[in-house]
Amino acid sequence: MNSCPCGSGAAYAACCEPIITGACPAETAEQLMRARYSAYVGVKTDFLFESTHPDHRQGYDHKGTEEWAGGAEWEGLEIVACQRGGADEAEGRVEFIARYREKGAPREHHELAQFKRDKGAWYFTDGAMVRPKPIVAEKIGRNEPCPCGSGAKYKKCCGK
Repeated sequence: MNSCPCGSGAAYAACCEPIITGACPAETAEQLMRARYSAYVGVKTDFLFESTHPDHRQGYDHKGTEEWAGGAEWEGLEIVACQRGGADEAEGRVEFIARYREKGAPREHHELAQFKRDKGAWYFTDGAMVRPKPIVAEKIGRNEPCPCGSGAKYKKCCGK
């Protein structure tokens, strides 16, 4: 891997690889999130387990994680937002979208991930799926042009 799968633009060897191999710790929650994404791409399940906080490892499925990560075609990571999680903080949240293909079908994993620093190291603790925001339809006035494109007023066209 030349460029890092996390999308930072840096080389993998200078970005996520040192965090995944344990050569250096993640300095922020976002760095750990990026490294975890790169670990999914590279099917580094030991790192995924070790970077999960010890209090949250119960039920971790090494084989299932390996099969899922290895079976996906990873297409990219988008960091939507970071709340806290800086180098001098104890907790952080990272909202992200991981894009991939599963059996050829495009998929998105949109999550708000929770991170905690423990004894100087960042760990993933929990995540919640982010649901799409509801579409709010604008009310159409009776005398406005019909949205169907007919050119007639709404009340004389589709608003009957």
